[in-house]
Amino acid sequence: MPITSTHSCSSPPQLLLVLHSHKPKYTQIPHLLDSYHHNPCILLRFAHNVWENGLKTFSKACQTSTKRSDYTDLRHWILFTNLTNFRVEGGGTINGNGRKWWQNSCKVNESLPCTLAPNAVTFFGCNTLEVDNVRFRNAQKMHLSFQSCVNVKASNLIVTAPGDSPNTDGIHVTATQNIRISNCLIRTGDDCISIVSGSKNVRADDITCGPGHGISIGSLGAGNSQAEVSDVVVSKAKIIGTTNGLRIKTWQGGSGYATNIRFKNIMMANVSNPIIIDQYYCDQDSPCQEQASAVKISNVVYENVKGTSASKVAVKFDCSKSFGCQDILLKDVNLRSLANEIAQASCEHVDLSHRGTVSPKCSSLI
Repeated sequence: MPITSTHSCSSPPQLLLVLHSHKPKYTQIPHLLDSYHHNPCILLRFAHNVWENGLKTFSKACQTSTKRSDYTDLRHWILFTNLTNFRVEGGGTINGNGRKWWQNSCKVNESLPCTLAPNAVTFFGCNTLEVDNVRFRNAQKMHLSFQSCVNVKASNLIVTAPGDSPNTDGIHVTATQNIRISNCLIRTGDDCISIVSGSKNVRADDITCGPGHGISIGSLGAGNSQAEVSDVVVSKAKIIGTTNGLRIKTWQGGSGYATNIRFKNIMMANVSNPIIIDQYYCDQDSPCQEQASAVKISNVVYENVKGTSASKVAVKFDCSKSFGCQDILLKDVNLRSLANEIAQASCEHVDLSHRGTVSPKCSSLI
């Protein structure tokens, strides 16, 4: 079944999703209608001209049950798979009612076992996809995930959850190529945007982020895995009150690369760790063992990044002893400390250069 929901919504059928295809496959229609017929939350509507011009859509709200026991799939709530020329458009809200899930998270209550929680909306294996003018609220885990997709546009989205909600990434990009994310407001308890292995040609423009954990590439290389991320541009972002700003995070023991990455025209306000590369990322209870292998990080540019740091160290490059970070450029960077002290930079094992006015500044180390 190409479109599924793993739990019936508690609200009336108000969210409107429209299939949009320039090359219609009429055999899809009964199959898709059957999918939607069994999901009282989501309504699929066809018009006589849907194949020629697409269809503008309007929507209200959709929310799920607060009962965790109602879910048959603990990884997904709403799942779209293997669709081509598909468009989701509206103005309504997809509400995951995530509070019950957060309360039972081991990150909130360390005495509880760590268990799965479903992502609110996942697109898997889709080609030529658009998601426009939709609101996402209080996801059980991640709000919107693009996995193994090609040619994606995500625009005019509003994603909100409390700043202390665990693992509620706004937009998650994994193994996806040629994706543009634009004009989005993201306020969650985790990364506003997370970009992980297999992703290439990723562009994010006009993003307002915070609270949350900032805009992240990674984590990469967990469990000694291979990771590949390349050709990422983040431009014209406003990052406000987050625990990190522009972050690249990798585990020890991984392999592969993260390369050709540019952050430009970024404004920050009250951000801890505004610029950070962390090749010793360790998100587990026990200490991580030191390992020689690492995901190689190279050709990263920070251009016209300005604002205020909530931490004393505004620029931190904690790179692998084995490989170091190669070809890192700070160009016209000005980060000031909110406290009555001068912002500092900390640089370990990094091949670094400066252009223009850069503050704080650290020497090139490798």
